[in-house]
Amino acid sequence: MSKIALVTGANQGLGFALAEGLARRLGPGDVVYLTGRDAARVARARERVSGAKADVRAHLLDVGDADAVEEFARELRNRHGGVDVVFSNHYLRTVPQDVPAEVIDAYVDVNNLGTTRMTRAFLPVLRQGGRFVVVSSSLGRLRELPEGLRGRFDGARTPEEVDAIMLAWRDAVREGRAAAEGWPGFINIPSKVGQVAAVRALARQRRADDLAHDRLLVAVCPGMIDTASSRPWFDMTGAQTPEQAAVALLDLALEPGFDPRLYGELVRFGRVLSWS
Repeated sequence: MSKIALVTGANQGLGFALAEGLARRLGPGDVVYLTGRDAARVARARERVSGAKADVRAHLLDVGDADAVEEFARELRNRHGGVDVVFSNHYLRTVPQDVPAEVIDAYVDVNNLGTTRMTRAFLPVLRQGGRFVVVSSSLGRLRELPEGLRGRFDGARTPEEVDAIMLAWRDAVREGRAAAEGWPGFINIPSKVGQVAAVRALARQRRADDLAHDRLLVAVCPGMIDTASSRPWFDMTGAQTPEQAAVALLDLALEPGFDPRLYGELVRFGRVLSWS
């Protein structure tokens, strides 16, 4: 059976490296969907793919549009019978000059609600042996939050509960209450914790069935990558290229079998990062 793969946020950076890497490592008859929310940029990215063995198809997908995400999942189920690899990699870029209250609505909608939209739509069509990988960060650990906030995420049992926490945080940022409530000023931290918490909540629901069918749901930290998203925030000394960072993620998604201890966890270079 042909393998079907999908990458969100794939027109540049790590997303493009993942899509190109999948296209090179999969074979004839397999399909890689290179997706993003700007049709022209997605089309240009498709033209830049080199060395592809699999069929690479550009597809417009805005993870902020729940109907579009659900429709694409139905399309892949009807066309291919499901999907084998999903890299949920989309990210709304910010810069230090941005005012958090002015960008927080779009930031949460894409980076957090977009993640749960993807899991809600595509996990049900993930075939046996499938891999669903949420690209996150080592900042997505409870240790990055003040102790008083950790229980909100650690106690969340469903992705809907996590979404509610993220929306409450969004409102606090928008209304200028976040600092008084103890939230970090760097909005990337609560957002990444929310991503990992959503994966962990889903894993509680799905673990037994997924492991019985060789399906992996996991959040990953790819390590520091020299990209346009990272440069304004971090020192890039020693940072990986997107192509270098993609290798460990592609290995996780494509190599047969996996350590069940990775299931539902945040993983960096094949090792679990402690949640707490």
